[in-house]
Amino acid sequence: MSKNSKQITSPPAELMQTVDTAELAALHAIMEGTAQYTGEEFFRSLVRNLSIATGVTNTFIAEFAGTRTRVRTLAFWMKGGFVENREWELTGTPCEDVVSGKLCHYPSSVWKLFPKEEKEVESYLGVPLQDVEGNILGHLAIFDSCMMPSEPRLLFTFHIFAARAAAELGRLRAEAQLRQSEERFRDLFDEAPIAYVHEDLESRFICANRAAMKILGITAEQVPGMVGMSFVPDTPDAQRRVQEAFASVGRGTDTSGVVLELRRKDNGKPIWIQWWSKPDPDGQYTRTMFIDITDRVLMEQEQARLKAQNQYLQEEIKSAHNFEEIVGRSAKIQSVLAQVRRVAATDASVLIQGESGTGKELIARAIHSASNRHNNPLIKVNCAALPAGLIESELFGHEKGAFTGAITKRIGRFELADGGTLFLDEIGEIPLEVQVKLLRVLQEREFERVGGLSPIKVDVRVIAATNRNLLHEVAEKRFRDDLFYRLNVFPLTTPPLRERIEDIPLLVYFLIEKFASQIGKRVDGISAKSLQRLQSYRWPGNIRELENIIERALILTDEPIIEVDPDMLSGPTEITAVSVHPTRSGSLEAVEKQHILAILEQTNWVIEGASGAAQILGLHPSTLRYRMKKLAISKDRHQLP
Repeated sequence: MSKNSKQITSPPAELMQTVDTAELAALHAIMEGTAQYTGEEFFRSLVRNLSIATGVTNTFIAEFAGTRTRVRTLAFWMKGGFVENREWELTGTPCEDVVSGKLCHYPSSVWKLFPKEEKEVESYLGVPLQDVEGNILGHLAIFDSCMMPSEPRLLFTFHIFAARAAAELGRLRAEAQLRQSEERFRDLFDEAPIAYVHEDLESRFICANRAAMKILGITAEQVPGMVGMSFVPDTPDAQRRVQEAFASVGRGTDTSGVVLELRRKDNGKPIWIQWWSKPDPDGQYTRTMFIDITDRVLMEQEQARLKAQNQYLQEEIKSAHNFEEIVGRSAKIQSVLAQVRRVAATDASVLIQGESGTGKELIARAIHSASNRHNNPLIKVNCAALPAGLIESELFGHEKGAFTGAITKRIGRFELADGGTLFLDEIGEIPLEVQVKLLRVLQEREFERVGGLSPIKVDVRVIAATNRNLLHEVAEKRFRDDLFYRLNVFPLTTPPLRERIEDIPLLVYFLIEKFASQIGKRVDGISAKSLQRLQSYRWPGNIRELENIIERALILTDEPIIEVDPDMLSGPTEITAVSVHPTRSGSLEAVEKQHILAILEQTNWVIEGASGAAQILGLHPSTLRYRMKKLAISKDRHQLP
C-alpha cells in the first residue's frame, strides 16, 4: 500500500460530529431520490446522486464477475453521463485492495501508483460492499482527474451510499437465489414422475403437474377449478373408497396409499391410482400425490380372472362328462359332425336342440375344439341348475355391495370366457328379465356387472343348448323372439339314441372300457342277447340312460361277459320301424310317460338325490318336473293306494 493512500475500515465517530445540518439535509434528499428505485434503476440513480453529492466526476458500482479476481460494473457515471458497463481484472488496480474488505483512499497520483490506470485518474476512493454476514459482494468507487482531499463529509457520504448499495445488492442476490430455488422446485413439481395436485377443501384443483395431467387426461387450461370428484365413476365401490378417503382428509389426518378408481377426462377409460393426501398446515388446501397403478390393477384383475377360470376348469375336470369323444358311425351322427366342422371355423352363434342325454354338451365341446378359439377356455353354464335370482350374477358378475350377500366383487362367466366360448346349457330356463341383458351382449358385445355402471367389452362366442321347443316357448311369450333369432344363427339337432341304433354296440364297448377301468374289473364284453336287448329298447333317457345301465351292469357282474337283465330296462323291449319313425305324434310321449312312471314308482316318487328318479333317468330335477307336468304325471293321480 502506498504511503499516499489511506485505509479506513469504518467511519470514525468524529465524522458524525463534523457533518453540518445542511449536509445532512442534502444527504436526506439524495436518499429520498434513490429510495423509489430498485435493481438496475437504483444503481444508476445511486452513482448519479453520489457524483452530485461528492462533487466527484466519475462514479461506479461493481460486483464480482464469476471469480474474485474480476469485476463488472452494475452502473457507471462518467463526466456527467452514463457509460456502458465494463469488466476488468483487479490485479494492478486500486480496486484490488477494496474487494479484500478495505476502504481505500488515494488523494493523488493514482496513475503513477497503478500504471494500468489512465493518466487522467489522479485520485480514487473505494469502499467494499458487505452483506449482513460480512461477505464481500462488490465495491463502490469514485475517481477524479484532480486531487481528492480526505474530507469528513466525503467519507461520511461515501459510507452512507455504500451501505445502501450493499443492502440493495444483497436483496437482489437473495431474490435471485429465491427465484432460482422456486424454479428448481417448480421444475421438480412439473417434471416429477409422480403426480402432484393441490386442491382446496371442496376438491377443486388449484394446480397440477404434468404427470397428474397426463394420468387424468386433462390439459393445463382445464386444471383451474377442475373438481376431483368428477373423475370418480358412479359405482358403489369407487364411491365408497373416495368418500372414506375424503373423510380422512376432513379429519385432518394423513391419507396414505388408498387405491382409487377414476375415469380419464379425454377418453373415459378407467384408471386406478394409489393416492396420498395431507392437509396443508394452514388448513386452506390439501397436498395430493398419486401414482398410476392401472397396469398393476389390470394385471391383478387378469390374475383373478385366470384364477377363477382355472378354478372353474379344475371343477370341470373333476366333474363327469358323458365321455371323452363322440362315438358313432351312423348317418345321423355323421351328418351332425359334418355340420360341426362347417360352423366351427366361424364365430357364429349355435343353437343345439335335442332331447336330454343326447350329447348336446359334447357337440358344443367339439365345436369349440375345432374352432380358432380352442386355446382359450370353454365356459359352461347350466341355466336350469341356477336359481332365477342368481342367473344374472352368474353370467355377468356383480360389484361388491350390489345386493345383500355380495361381500366381494365376482367375475361372471362372460368375463371368464373372454376370447373363448360360452356354452349356455338349458337356455330355455333363463328368465325373461335376464334374456334382455343376454341379448345386449350378443348385439353389442358388452355388458355391466350387477351393481356396476361401466360397460365391459368381451369377445365371446355363444353356443346354446335346450331340450325345449323354443319356437313354442316364443309363441307362449316365455322366450324372446329377438333372442331366439340371435341364438339360432346356426341350428343343430342331436339325434336321440333310438334313431341311431347302429351306434349302440360302439357306445356299449366304449362305456364298458371306461367304467371297467374305474371300477377295477376285467370285463371282455357283453353277451349277444344283452346287446340285442339294448338295441330293441326305446331309450327315453338316451345316451345318459345307456351310460347308467352299463355302469350298473358292470357293478353287478362277476363274469368277464356282462349281462343286461330285462328288469334293468324299464320300458318296452321291442322296437319297430314305427318307433324309429313314428306316425302318431303321441306314441313317443306315451312311451316316455310310461318309463317315467315306472322309475317314479321304483323310487317311491323321490325325485332328487343319489337314489332319486332324476338321477336314474339322467335328468336334472327341474327338467324331470317339467316333463311330469307336460305329461300330466302327478303322485296323487298315479300312485296306488
